[in-house]
Amino acid sequence: MEASLIGAGANRFFGMTVQITAGQFHAADGVEDWRSLYHLVSAHFRTGSLAEGIALVDEIGRLAGEAEQRYLTIDLRRAGVTVSLGLRDVALARRISAAAKALGIPADPTAVQLINVTLDALVGAEVLPFWRALLGYRQIGNDYLADPARRGPGFGLQQMNAARPQRNRLHLDVAVPHDQAEARVAAALAAGGQLVSDAHAPKWWVLADAEGNEACIATWVGRE
Repeated sequence: MEASLIGAGANRFFGMTVQITAGQFHAADGVEDWRSLYHLVSAHFRTGSLAEGIALVDEIGRLAGEAEQRYLTIDLRRAGVTVSLGLRDVALARRISAAAKALGIPADPTAVQLINVTLDALVGAEVLPFWRALLGYRQIGNDYLADPARRGPGFGLQQMNAARPQRNRLHLDVAVPHDQAEARVAAALAAGGQLVSDAHAPKWWVLADAEGNEACIATWVGRE
């Protein structure tokens, strides 16, 4: 249920190679605030005001060198700051967490996620140009599109061997923290969803709504 180049393609988008695996990142000390989501590691810091968030962003800007800023993305809102690293940089993650702690801003690892839209296609080469033009995205490899501004979700193709006229072909892949996945699955099921398959869990679970429209809950576990 997932695009094959979510990791490798996105790393080419950032123009670099991942140096360590997600497992190695999480085994390091000082990165407890962070969670791996496909190719990214992300942390969310809850703030009480926009001014508090700006203070943290200013400090991150001071801490991150020019090279590090190439793979650093920050989302600033009144209620919190979400920081994502396109490279699993343990040292920078530690510095950002330390800066937030010094400012008295707590981390909330449950608040991060990454969404990809995945389209099942028989002939990807014929449909991908349409979606690239429609979205205004940048193509990476043969089956992945990324937002150059890093605002929208990724868009990937999944190869089909045969047409599935009675099954939806467009679905969401929602990457969540590995320690939140089962709770998210349970919440979706309690809200009227159904479990289609857990054969690949905890890498991903396939769920569907009451009418059979599918989506996946995914984690980094099993992607080493």
